[in-house]
Amino acid sequence: MAVRLPLFDERGNAPSPSGGHGPVAAELETVLLDEYEKKEKCGLFGVWGTKDASQICYQGLFAQQHRGQESAGIVVSDGTTLNGHAGMGLVSQVFNPRMLREELAGHAGIGHVRYSTTGSSKLCNAQPLLRQYLMGPVAVAHNGNLINAQLLRQQYEEHGHIFQSTTDTEIIVHLLAKPTHVEKHDPLPHVLKHLQGAFSLLFLFPNRMEACRDPWGIRPLVLGKTAQGHWCVASETCAFDSLDAEFVREIEPGEIVRIDDHGLHSRRFDKPAPERAHCVFEHVYFANPASKVFGQNVHLVREAMGRELARQSPVPADFIMPMPDSGRSAALGYAKESAIPFEEGIVPNRFVGRTFILPGQAARDRAVAMKLNIIPDVVKDQRIVIVEDSVVRGTTTRSKMRAIRRAGAKEIHLRVSCPPIRHPCFYGIDFPTSEELIAHNRTVDQIRDFLEVDTLAYLGIDRMLACMKLPPEEYCTACWSGKYKVPIDQPQSKFSFERDQLRMF
Repeated sequence: MAVRLPLFDERGNAPSPSGGHGPVAAELETVLLDEYEKKEKCGLFGVWGTKDASQICYQGLFAQQHRGQESAGIVVSDGTTLNGHAGMGLVSQVFNPRMLREELAGHAGIGHVRYSTTGSSKLCNAQPLLRQYLMGPVAVAHNGNLINAQLLRQQYEEHGHIFQSTTDTEIIVHLLAKPTHVEKHDPLPHVLKHLQGAFSLLFLFPNRMEACRDPWGIRPLVLGKTAQGHWCVASETCAFDSLDAEFVREIEPGEIVRIDDHGLHSRRFDKPAPERAHCVFEHVYFANPASKVFGQNVHLVREAMGRELARQSPVPADFIMPMPDSGRSAALGYAKESAIPFEEGIVPNRFVGRTFILPGQAARDRAVAMKLNIIPDVVKDQRIVIVEDSVVRGTTTRSKMRAIRRAGAKEIHLRVSCPPIRHPCFYGIDFPTSEELIAHNRTVDQIRDFLEVDTLAYLGIDRMLACMKLPPEEYCTACWSGKYKVPIDQPQSKFSFERDQLRMF
């Protein structure tokens, strides 16, 4: 079982390896670079009715690689059986052309890229989960987080069920296999009614694909159609762009869309929640700028947030500089609104590995230098407004600011295009405890001092919501406001299901 020490004490100091706190220990804190600071759940893709289903799934997953880099998987149907492959790493590392063409031949398929928010990063948790039960084979791919997973799993384990993974998604298969559910004419709606929390789901059976979305619409799920007339489903519309497919509509909250050889059929397992809970963080950070999420283009929303930030928190400066890559759209909006020039002063190295965990100042500095190349001739002796999409744990941001300061910046004014993240998320984002959040129980001035910048300003929550198309009550703001629309009765950690594992050699 993994044990996580709080990242900071009440004075902003990090724990020492022995558990103590203090200024010296703060220099030894674990630093997690960009990709660990803000981690999303997963990306889904599915297609029906094409002979090269696995290759289309590959393209759809590749376009959504930003949603998860721990593992990737594809399961296909040939009309009778299901066959799949999953592995740790990026889509391009897990699959090759021969595998897609020969080993994963089929006319339908679903795929998944994963970052874990329940269950650790290991192969047994890679999705889609492929299982056999009384009614035959089934594959499940999940984006989101089930808040009642711990309770359901405990109930099933008490009745002798054996779980093969530590992810909350496997509970859905056990619900499907329950005898009282199997005997129903249409078991899936009944199964989904048992789930609480965030879930966008793809199911693949030999004869059909089912796409489902929770009644709150927390995570996105969209329906598209290829130029050849084949139905496809994805987490983001950018997956359709990569295939020259047409975006048709969103899967509605509480809806099940069945796709088979007879076409597309819609039914409901629940009515939509009175107030939706669309995750604004999808727009702030997660989604591809080219995607349309919850009815709005992500780039344009981020640009609008940057404009609002410039109106709210102006500051004299020589130029506006984005923090690559998700801060770029907001920085552009800030520059347009403030009439201050936009300048690129940081070049990201896109070939650096996904995550570094490094102790000590020298190691942190080397890591930032590997990930981000500061251009000294651009930043030297300049007053700079740096626009960042969000600050979660803060250690990464501080390392970035220090690197810019060493490159010669005269003044650093940090502007963040969302409010301070003060509360944990239980719906599919990996900041599950308040103690890990730099803004929890700290003032903006305290955060500014920790980040070592001249000024710091966050976008206000009302101004952020003003950039959204739907009424404010249609969005989830729990990580900023602490208001959870889906009640959290029994908070669970990412490692709630982790136990000593049996190992075979």
